Amino acid sequence: MKKKITIIGLVAAVVAFAPASPSTASDKGHDDAKSEEVATGLATPLHLALGTAKSVYVSQDFAGKLSRVNRDGTVEDVYTSPKPGWDVAGVDTRGATTFFLESTGAGLGTPENLEGYLKAISPNGDVRTIANFADYERENNPDGDQEYGFGDDVSDACLQQWPKESPAPARYTGTVDSHPYALAVQGNTAYVADAGMNAILTVNLRSGEISTLAVLPPRPAVIPETAARPEAEGGLGVPACVAGHEYAFEPVPTDVEIGQDGWLYVTSLPGGPESPALGDRGAIFRINPWNGRAKVWADEILSPTGLAIADNGDVYVASLFGGKILKFSGWKGERSEFLTVNQPADVEIQGRTLYATTDVLPAMLGPEPPAGPPPATGKLIKASIR
Repeated sequence: MKKKITIIGLVAAVVAFAPASPSTASDKGHDDAKSEEVATGLATPLHLALGTAKSVYVSQDFAGKLSRVNRDGTVEDVYTSPKPGWDVAGVDTRGATTFFLESTGAGLGTPENLEGYLKAISPNGDVRTIANFADYERENNPDGDQEYGFGDDVSDACLQQWPKESPAPARYTGTVDSHPYALAVQGNTAYVADAGMNAILTVNLRSGEISTLAVLPPRPAVIPETAARPEAEGGLGVPACVAGHEYAFEPVPTDVEIGQDGWLYVTSLPGGPESPALGDRGAIFRINPWNGRAKVWADEILSPTGLAIADNGDVYVASLFGGKILKFSGWKGERSEFLTVNQPADVEIQGRTLYATTDVLPAMLGPEPPAGPPPATGKLIKASIR
């Protein structure tokens, strides 16, 4: 049985569960930042990277394109996947070389169909493949021993009432699934957040060797009594017997960045619906790059899909369905609202300028995305972080 909705399916499905207005209960204030448009007409621009000559690379994920926004705001496609239906995801640069992720098959429940690669494109347009994540997942399945769902405190009779149409079973271990989604490059190493493996991987950029740095721990949540209500009434349609018990959701990683302290910071979506029935369950993990130990650094964030770290250590996070970019103090971790925008997906910082993609999901996108290329509603904006 297929265990969960992966990133593209998750993003589409969460549209139906997103609250009507942004959640602001835990914000400590706001910076009243102002933004300006840099480029428009982008199709699902879910990832960013800073390029040379004040250019910005944008992955137009669902359209399978990698584009460069030049200093004058013009948009130039530098790579288009030759295979329809493939997505081009995370992107980062090292000098004049651009690294990106390309994959297909995530969430289909057929491991043999998985394909996912780390690729590099040179300034003259030559593309080379560095690493194969699907083969690595089939051979290793990093979260294969990790337990998800309900524990032994829920009876088998109760588990048998779990909805058969649910994308996540009532109890299971990690299955074979890979969706390389975000990356950060430092020296000869690429750190890759794989949203199917629930893991952070390292890739040697010379040899292409992949290893598992960390498997993110499950994200447990207590199922409230109200979750037994139908979805139309604000519930989840689950059996009443699971109320009061913890369900260990998957910790789907969405971005990875290297902090000023040398540690990795990773945003994570909960592997299930973000709805009023369960609350804001996204998190930021902090990972030791030397031993892979991971711990929650901040949580109760609505749909965190991208982050960036300023020179002073402050962490900026895109809250996709929260409709805002949040700021976390690097010293105390205090949380505030930096900028209110529509559907921010990713952020990057260059000096004192923050870049972000917004308006990333077409209004027509729902649980069953329409056929054909997605509408180009996305924008690239910038704002001063002062």
